[in-house]
Amino acid sequence: MKLRTLIVVALLTLPLTLQATYTLVPSKRVHSKIDTLPKNSIADMKNIPQDPAYYAKQVTAMSPKKQHKLDKEYNKRYFSPWSLKRVDKTSAQITWPFRAVSKQIIYNSNHKVIKKSTYRQWMQNSNYKSLNSVAKYAITTRHCNLHAFPMSRAFYRNPKKAGEGFPFDYNQNSSYHINTPLFLSHYSLDKKWAFVRGSTAYGWIHISSIAIVDKKFIKQFKNDDYSIVVKDNLKLKSDAKPLSIVKIGSIFPRTEYTILNKEKQKIKKKGYLFATRMSNGKAKLNVASTSNPYILAKKPIAFTAHNVAMITEQFYNEPYGWGGLLETRDCSSMTKDYLSVFGMFVRRNSGKQAKDGKYTNIKGYKKSQKKSRIISKAKPFRSLLFVPGHIVLYLGEYKNEPVIMHTYWGVRLKDKSKYILARTVITTTEPGKELKNIKESSKLIHTLKGVISFGE
Repeated sequence: MKLRTLIVVALLTLPLTLQATYTLVPSKRVHSKIDTLPKNSIADMKNIPQDPAYYAKQVTAMSPKKQHKLDKEYNKRYFSPWSLKRVDKTSAQITWPFRAVSKQIIYNSNHKVIKKSTYRQWMQNSNYKSLNSVAKYAITTRHCNLHAFPMSRAFYRNPKKAGEGFPFDYNQNSSYHINTPLFLSHYSLDKKWAFVRGSTAYGWIHISSIAIVDKKFIKQFKNDDYSIVVKDNLKLKSDAKPLSIVKIGSIFPRTEYTILNKEKQKIKKKGYLFATRMSNGKAKLNVASTSNPYILAKKPIAFTAHNVAMITEQFYNEPYGWGGLLETRDCSSMTKDYLSVFGMFVRRNSGKQAKDGKYTNIKGYKKSQKKSRIISKAKPFRSLLFVPGHIVLYLGEYKNEPVIMHTYWGVRLKDKSKYILARTVITTTEPGKELKNIKESSKLIHTLKGVISFGE
């Protein structure tokens, strides 16, 4: 699909003297094992339009005043970890991974059972007796993974069952974009991992991917003038050296800085703030520039038909990545990143996202009634449809059928297996209905429970 251009609002600036050595450039995600997943097709992919722009014609533009209000709340929640004094979760919530591995058999990537003595070492290394003992503020210095245990090792439930095994690594709790504010609770016993609380999730990040921030850093970083990435899979580079992939939804404070030319004359430039980690673990504030005006825009971008089409088409056909595995997305990270561009904040998983907007119940309706209720209650490109464990973006209607975009693992069949799609697709609420062995009761239209709308 052809990428549509976006008119970028002129930069507002804050004076800052920095040496610019970093650039943000268009790039691509490096292909990995995630790209080898099965990618079956269903009739919806041929029978209904697959270009989001087709449905964007149904969008009602949102007023700037309403967007500003939403975005103000977004920023408050995004930076909220820098106001915490301690982790705002109970002991039971924090230690959920302990129960996850203790109550069932788990496997490694070679499909071998992991011994109890091994995961007891993981528990010990979590060092939760030291919870809140560090209590410092931090920031991510690259796009990074958020783990359930302080380790990079993957573990799985029974890989012989549908929806288990790769890519469903249960140590992959989530991922965080570069420039994400964090509250740092404590370190693992081996001192290699930090237990952190961000605005959307909590877990373990390797210390090499974060840096400690002080009051001066926070004051410069929180400048109330933010850009957001609107082109997926950028690269942040230092000269020719890549430092991090940069995903749609990443936030960069905008600034003005000065450099000296060969004649030692001061030249003003405009750029984007981010942090690097110094050898002492503290954050250093840097500025990146770009020669491409269409990869970032002043946050939030206008909620218009043109812009929603431009953003959604970049997610289309992206591989399914559980918890953001291997720099991809699952269902809720897709909806989170999409909505963030327009100043709408949602948390990390489907259950939490169902509570982040105006909820309309659709449970208990017959198929035809439920479809009618979705069409009448959902707003194109700013409503989500929810079923526990899955969440989708409502695009609009086609021939009286509600149409959705979702990062979808697959269709459940009568034998309890899955017909795997493993990517972001555009479908009706009955994907795979033409399959002879589809499990009727498991169709999305039957399991969907609610419509969640934003900007009401």
